[in-house]
This record gives sequence, structure tokens and C-alpha cells, in this order.
Amino acid sequence: MRGGILAILVVIIAVVAYSSLFIVNPTQQALVLRFGQIENVQTEPGLKFKIPLVDNVVYLDKRILDLNMPPQEVIAADKKRLVVDAFARYRIENPVLFYQRVNNVREANQRLSTFLQSSLRSELATATFTAVVRDERSSLMENIRKDVSTAASDLGIEVIDVKIRRADLPEANSQAIFARMQTERQREAAEIRAQGEEQSRRIRSRADRDATVLVAEAKRDSEIIRGDGDAERNRIFAEAFGKDPDFFAFYRSMQAYEAGLKQGDTSLVLSPDSSFFRYFNDPMGQPAETERAPAATTSAPNVAQSRQAPAPAQ
Repeated sequence: MRGGILAILVVIIAVVAYSSLFIVNPTQQALVLRFGQIENVQTEPGLKFKIPLVDNVVYLDKRILDLNMPPQEVIAADKKRLVVDAFARYRIENPVLFYQRVNNVREANQRLSTFLQSSLRSELATATFTAVVRDERSSLMENIRKDVSTAASDLGIEVIDVKIRRADLPEANSQAIFARMQTERQREAAEIRAQGEEQSRRIRSRADRDATVLVAEAKRDSEIIRGDGDAERNRIFAEAFGKDPDFFAFYRSMQAYEAGLKQGDTSLVLSPDSSFFRYFNDPMGQPAETERAPAATTSAPNVAQSRQAPAPAQ
């Protein structure tokens, strides 16, 4: 009997000792409740004691907690509707106040969601779409964080950060704006192409005009040079004729024979005793006997004209 009673006492003492101990992890903080009233707060990790069967322990998280908001529509200052997807990060700063006001994390998330939605609507209503998306996004987020943190301080919560994950126009508005932007870009592209075409035509016409002027000037210069050359040639011919008329007449006749007797489709019908062939009949170029008699009775100007007969024969 004594041994059985001693064993029962030992078991009871072990159960009581086990019930009086609890462990607080590094990621937790604990509230010791006695008959529903907060008796003690344990924020440091380790092995802790309580009164068994009287005290109750409630654990709260010490880590930074997440609050993800569902996407909601807000109206910006420029009357544009925005779909805003935001989130917040917070931690339990005062476990006693937190337990008294919201009791658990689920209820705290609901309350914080209300605060965050209200702050988002009021803050974004004073900003334009461009400011929310690009220009003043950081300052807007900081203002929202301060507003939500002030409201959440009564719940024993410290708001660490508030961010807008996505802020965009509704799908229907996005499609309409995209279509308008596409139309504007196409119009700008058409205008730029038209300006480029105008510049191209202007440059092409200027180039054609310059080419025409250059060709005309080149032709003019060539005609001038050709005229100068012909004049120089005629002068040389005249000097040569003046120095030796007989040799000049012979030379010109040889050139006429070379040019006129080439092979080709042209046929010449001439009399053998024609003056054109006088160097064939006489090495001195004297006309045939049939042509000399009339020449002897002609006057001096006619004789001079007969001597210059090779020139027309060319």
C-alpha cells in the first residue's frame, strides 16, 4: 500500500511539474492568463513557469507578418479608375494591447485591411494617375504607411512597410488607351514618313537641278573649247595653206581619198576625168586636157577658183 501510494504521489508530482512548465520559442512571445486575466508577459525565449490548472498560456508571433490585400478599384485625382494591388508588413509591438483589442492574427488582419483600404482611397484620391504610377509613388506609400501605422497603434501593432504591388487601369480602359496610343503612334509615324518623303523629294529635285546645271555648264564649256579648237585648227590650216598651197591641196585631197574610198554601203558615181581624181591622172594635180582649154580662156578669178577645187571635193 505504501509503495502504491508513493508511486501515485510521484506521478501526480510529475504531472504537476510538467503542467507548470512551458517553452517560449525565439519566434514567439507568450501571455500568461489567470482566470482570463493577463498575469504575465514573456517576450524572451526559454523555459518558463506557471501555476498548473490555473494559468493558461497564449502564444503570439514575434516575426514580421504579411497582410495581402485583394485588388480594389480607386479613383485618382484626374478621375481615372485604378486597380490597386497593395500589401503591408507589420509586427505585434504590444502583445497585451494586441490581445485585448483583436485577440488573434486573423482579426488583426481584418482590422488592418480596413485601415489600409481607407488610407489607400483617401491618399490616392489626391494624386494623379501619373503620380501614382511613376512620379510620386514612394512618397505616397510613405504617407499611407504613416496613416495606417497611426491607426494600428491602438491595436498594439507596428506597421513596417506598405507597398503597391500593381497600380493599373481596368482591363477595358487599358484596351481603349492602348488603342488610342497605337492610333497616335501610327499617326506620328505617318507624319514622320510624310516629312521624310518631302525631304527626299526636295533633295532629289535639288540634285536633279544641280545635275542639269552641271551638264549644261559642261556642254557650254565643251562647245567653247570645241569652238576654240576649230578656230585654232582653221588658223593652222590657213597658215599651212598660205605657206604652200599646192602641198596643202595635195594633203587635203589625200584625206578626201582616204575618207571617201573606204569600204561601206555608200556608192559614188564619178567620171574618171573628174577633178576629184586629178591626182590620179597627174601627180601635180593638173586637170585633164578636156578641162584645161576652158580654163585657159577664163579670167583670173576663175583660175583661182579652179585651184581651190579640192576644198569642195571634201
